[in-house]
Amino acid sequence: MTISLLKLSVSMTLLLVMTCGKTTEKEARQVEIDDSEVQELADVDAADYWDETELVWSDEFDGDSLSEENWDFETGSHGWGNNELQNYVENSNIEVSNGTLKIIAKKEPSGSSNYTSARLNSKNSFRYGKIEIRAKIPEHKGNGIWPALWMLGYDIQTVGWPACGEIDIMEYVSYSPNETHFSIHSAANNHVDGTQVTSGPLPLETIEEEFHTYGFLWTDKYLKFYIDNSEDIKLNFRRPSISNSENWPFSKPFYFLMNIAVGGNWGGLEGVDDSIFPAVMEVDYVRVYKAK
Repeated sequence: MTISLLKLSVSMTLLLVMTCGKTTEKEARQVEIDDSEVQELADVDAADYWDETELVWSDEFDGDSLSEENWDFETGSHGWGNNELQNYVENSNIEVSNGTLKIIAKKEPSGSSNYTSARLNSKNSFRYGKIEIRAKIPEHKGNGIWPALWMLGYDIQTVGWPACGEIDIMEYVSYSPNETHFSIHSAANNHVDGTQVTSGPLPLETIEEEFHTYGFLWTDKYLKFYIDNSEDIKLNFRRPSISNSENWPFSKPFYFLMNIAVGGNWGGLEGVDDSIFPAVMEVDYVRVYKAK
């Protein structure tokens, strides 16, 4: 299996699309598309398929600034289709220091919002591989925040959501501490219709205190999600035997998103406690491996 990067560059123009229950304001940006031919090994279900991997892309968040080659800010305070309360802004709500990226949600007025946060999109897109993000969720202080690490199909500009597909690598809502969720969304399976494919709440007692690795194994035949140990699969979604773009939009490039939402239809179900701010999610690294 090969994963080739930076094959095609397209300009993403301003539009509104539904993503993860949010209307996404996509500002004009360049996205590097993996448009390569994929030569998959004969048996991705073989026990040793993932035994040997090669790192093909990563951001280790070394230094003291965010890589402009790797990430774009996505901004806006329109509620993101989900009644979220934050204004996503550039620069002031992130910090890179001591080997980690900090995404910070704050209680402060900004435009029409009373909260600010940051939402980052990767400029590169990827197709298939072992995907891992190591992160620590904000310290638990009360209700109201909704951090997420996730991916969207690069063609969202043309096909919209949920047709583009969505892969939720980690979602957390602070009114439900010590738990995380994996989910996928497509035209056939999405939360708007109540048909999303999800792990449901997964117990993780140290999610707010310690770094954990959130990952999934991705081939043209399955998505397998895990926490810390790739052999301990928490959600296994296999390509349907009769598949199409509606139930399996996962054979194309996807890009990363990382953000903290405030409130919203899910994150704000039990209100927002203003004493919890600032809330900081730390990301140690984002890595993409391919099987050799």
